[in-house]
Parts: sequence; C-alpha cells; structure tokens
Amino acid sequence: MSLKLDNINSLCLLRLSAIGDVCHAVAMVQAIQRQYPKLKITWIIGKVEYQLLKHLHGVEFVIFDKSLGWRSYFKLRRDLAGQKFDVLLHMQVALRATIASLAISAQVRIGFDRARAKEGQWLVTNQSVEPLATPHVLEGFMGFAKAIGVTDLTPNWEIPVPLADSEFAQKMIPDGDKTLVICAAASKAERNWLPERYAAVAEHAISQGFRVILCGGPARLEVELAEAIEQACSQTLENQVGKTSLTQLLAVLKQASIVLAPDTGPAHMAVTQGTPVIGLYAHSNPGRTGPYTSLGNVVSVYDDVIKEQREGGVSWGTRAKGKEIMNLINIDSVVSKFDMLSQGLTD
Repeated sequence: MSLKLDNINSLCLLRLSAIGDVCHAVAMVQAIQRQYPKLKITWIIGKVEYQLLKHLHGVEFVIFDKSLGWRSYFKLRRDLAGQKFDVLLHMQVALRATIASLAISAQVRIGFDRARAKEGQWLVTNQSVEPLATPHVLEGFMGFAKAIGVTDLTPNWEIPVPLADSEFAQKMIPDGDKTLVICAAASKAERNWLPERYAAVAEHAISQGFRVILCGGPARLEVELAEAIEQACSQTLENQVGKTSLTQLLAVLKQASIVLAPDTGPAHMAVTQGTPVIGLYAHSNPGRTGPYTSLGNVVSVYDDVIKEQREGGVSWGTRAKGKEIMNLINIDSVVSKFDMLSQGLTD
C-alpha cells in the first residue's frame, strides 16, 4: 500500500516514547519532509521525549503526559479538539497508544502490519505498512514513510540544539579532544554492564590519551552506577551524570569521539549526531535495536544466550532473560572495538 500525499495537507504522528525510538522516528519524519515540504505535521509525543525534540523544524508537538494517568487521555482530546487530519501514522504498539489514538480524528489511519499490530492497534487503524520479517526498528518506522509515497528512505537527522547548549558542549569537549563518553545505564539494572568492567575500559582509554566522561540522566540508578564506576577506576573520571539537559547531552554526544553504552537512549542520540557507538547487548537483538549506523561496533552475546534459552525458531523481537547475562560480555571484546575505532580517528 502506498498513499500519495500530493493533495493531502495534514498528518498526525503518534509515537509517545522512548528516547531511542523517537530518534528513529525523527529520521522518518525528515524523510517525509524532504518529499513533502509543505505538509503540516503534528506529533503526539511523551513529555520527556518532547524535551529532546522540541526545537525540531516544521513539526507541531502535542504532549501526552502519562503521569496524569487516565486524565492524560481527556487532556489529549481537549488539545486536539476541532482538529481533523488527513493521515494518522500510528507508530506505537502499546495499549496506552491504542487508547490515545481514539482522540485523533483522521480519515486514513496507518498502523503496523497484522503480525506487528499488537495491543489492539489493528482495531484502531484502517491501513497498514508492508510486512517486514527482520527489520531494525528504524527500518520498521521507515515503512510508514514508504506507505505514504516517500521514495528516499535514507536516514538523516537534523535535531536542532540551542546555541547555549552547543557552546556548553564545546566548552566541555573542545574540538579535537579525544574523548570517550560512557552512558552506562539502561532503563533497567539487569541491562547494565558491571561497573568494574566499565572502569577497566575507561582506564584503557585514558592510557591511550583519551578523556573519559560519564554521562546520563538524574535517576538514582544512573547516579549510583556512575559512582560505582568511579570507585572501581584507578584513574580520575569526569562525572556529568544528572548534570545535563537532554539537548545538552545531545550536544556533548556530538562532540565525543566515541560513545560506549548498553541498549539505552543516548546510544541512539549519538547515532543522530554521527558519533560512533560501541553498543553492549545481551537482552535484545542488536539487529533490531542496535545503534543503527554502528551495528558493526556492537559487542553482543545475544545470539548465544537466546540459543541456550529457546529451542527452534525464535521470533525477531524475542528478548533474552536473566539478571546476569550482561556479565557474559568480556572486557577484551569491548577494548578491541575501542581500539579499532580509536585507530580510525588517527588514520
């Protein structure tokens, strides 16, 4: 199915979360804008995610604040009152998003194909994207652009950052400084690597003439992990965890030489800035959720773990389980990726 937008004026995009996913969605939105520069685009987005993308050109945002509970749906309905869209791109498979979509008036409602349209999404859409057997999340999103007639699906990102935030980052990491930024924390503790192993990689980077900066959000999990890495490290690290806004962090990731992270939002933020990422994967399939432009830099034990946990065929999005499986990632494998990337900086 491909819908031509030559005579269509308005499009609504429903993608509430998370940081990594909205980074993928930006590439899709900007692919649409390249082909249809006059199209009015409204994006229903989560409160936190909005803080990263609020300066995006040519997009009107409507914030869905899930912290309001059931009242968030009534607020969304009020915010959209009187608006009718030609097309809805329903890009989130979650019951919360399915319910939220009922507040959106649109003639054409495009969702995922039947195999991926879970949590009742298929009940609130009337068209679907093409099925894909083994897509990366970004490629799955690009299916929505293709469905509305976009032909250039090459991912590119232009996420504006306020000048003050760029200056903040350039002061922290002047141009030319060799810097490893470690964004150590994922949303769940079991998806984090061991602090002493992060520390070992940091020590190696410092021995190679790199600065090492710890970055991340203000959540207790992130703060405590950063402190544990500092305590395990024989060298002094620069700890910026909880000290940057999302747009400041985006600017810092742009200035970085290399980023080291598990399956977490800042890894995908770094991709949008063209910075190479060493991704650490055990629970999720990096072919599906890895840093898109750095898939060759991923250190993954996912394939081995999932073979032990599941017999026979395994669906593409299956997650591996276990609180200790990130421990299977060894230091030497990560250092090897770091050395490969750092050598490339001097070639």
